[in-house]
Amino acid sequence: VLTGFVVEKSLAIDNIFIFAVVFSYFAVPKIYQHRVLFWGILGALFFRAIFIAMGSVLMQYKSIVIFFGILLVLTGIKMFFAGTKPQNLENNFIVRQLKKIFRVSPQIEGEKFFVRKSGLWYVTPLFLALLFIEVTDIIFAIDSVPAIFALTKEPLIVFTSNIFAILGLRSMYFMLSGVMDRFAYIKYGLAAVLIFVGSKMVYLNDAFGGKFPITWSLAIISLLIGSSVIYSVIVDRRSARS
Repeated sequence: VLTGFVVEKSLAIDNIFIFAVVFSYFAVPKIYQHRVLFWGILGALFFRAIFIAMGSVLMQYKSIVIFFGILLVLTGIKMFFAGTKPQNLENNFIVRQLKKIFRVSPQIEGEKFFVRKSGLWYVTPLFLALLFIEVTDIIFAIDSVPAIFALTKEPLIVFTSNIFAILGLRSMYFMLSGVMDRFAYIKYGLAAVLIFVGSKMVYLNDAFGGKFPITWSLAIISLLIGSSVIYSVIVDRRSARS
């Protein structure tokens, strides 16, 4: 359970960066960010439960396990080479499609997700931010749920690991929102974790008699994330001094 929680919590850090970008792009005031994240995390729990239920069936097939293992490795490699480039939502496919589907109010309407003008219903930027967070979490779940299944085949452990990791996201975001720019290199650690976990699904588990030692997994994952955090802090301090 602990290793699954560490993996899920580590991968969930990427969500926090997404939160910051989304709130900045849609100009969501901090006073309303709590409301968006409350419903966003509630929806994430619902969709994760669906993914885990599907995964508990699909992960019984070796070919599916290898497929998701390769997917994790490729995702990690892509994330590694994407590096610390800032994300821009202006040309994002999801944002463009959402604006095509909905009538969008050009301004924040208090804490409302919907507003009626001239007899027509409009969605507010808060609602677009919520939908974008939900869609991106579903995309992240394609990586994170198989990553937990690489550690254990017990659906209850997978679900509780996800629950505990996701429930703390809102508090973690508001705690780190002011210092996230100091952890620019943590993405490299996350990329390395995905590559490691994918490698377990594709090869390492079989190489170790069907199960890579769980204590080794916890140590390696903690080392990868911890190293990226420490390096980020060192680089940030050097930049501040210069």
